[in-house]
Amino acid sequence: MSEEETNDDAANEEAVSEETPEEAPVEETPEVEVDVELEVTEEVQDDGSVEVEAVQTETVSEDGEVVEETVIVEEAVVEDGEVVEEETFVAETTVDPEASATEGASEIPGADLEPISVEPVAELSIEERARLEAEELERADAEAENGEEDEDVPPPPPAPAKIAKDARYIATGKRKRSVARVIILAGDGTIKVNEREIEEYFPRARHRTIVNSPLVATGYDSNLEIRIRVHGGGISGQAGAVRHGIARALTEVDPELRAELKRRGFLTRDARAKERRKAGLKKARKKPQFSKR
Repeated sequence: MSEEETNDDAANEEAVSEETPEEAPVEETPEVEVDVELEVTEEVQDDGSVEVEAVQTETVSEDGEVVEETVIVEEAVVEDGEVVEEETFVAETTVDPEASATEGASEIPGADLEPISVEPVAELSIEERARLEAEELERADAEAENGEEDEDVPPPPPAPAKIAKDARYIATGKRKRSVARVIILAGDGTIKVNEREIEEYFPRARHRTIVNSPLVATGYDSNLEIRIRVHGGGISGQAGAVRHGIARALTEVDPELRAELKRRGFLTRDARAKERRKAGLKKARKKPQFSKR
């Protein structure tokens, strides 16, 4: 063979090598194996039916390591060669925690966010804390003073109306079985009940407070003379009747007092009374002691 022929063969080999592309490296796929085991059990029931239970276990392994294991259970009831009832369900599925962790790591929301850096709080000295507390106290006192100024102050009661010397105002008050007839005249604040002083007729301070409450609420406790005739009931009922009569008489003296007296409940006739006794009972509702024989 001549030198020219050998050179032509070498050139042809180089051209063929240039035309054929290089093969890409093949990725190695993991070897996956699936093992299936089937276990069938039969049990005869009392009624003659046969209960068949089939347990199928599927094991998936990659490179010799178990990745997933699934247990499928199928139950059936057979009567006279026919399937009466059949049920299939997955009893248990086991997944390799390392494989699931690597798959779900990229799915965690906010995994790519940078953590927020929290600056440490500087501790205040004793003098700075005392100064801040003093400022808060001053601010609270200023707000309290402003709030007190803004609060609605109740208006003072109106000045008592002047009563003519010959004027007489008469009203009747009632409470339980008591009836009081009240006469109001111009005077210096004396109150007489059945021609006796109020301290003598109502020795208890509680009853005197009840009688004077309409006068104190309206400011007429020192410029009127009140004469009262009361009868019926007890001492507590008479005190309530006198208060009711004085309140009614004050509305005759000054009609503008009606709203205040009504708001306090002085013009309302208290209808509460002792309940009557019923036949067969000891009192209104008290029953006699039960006797079996």
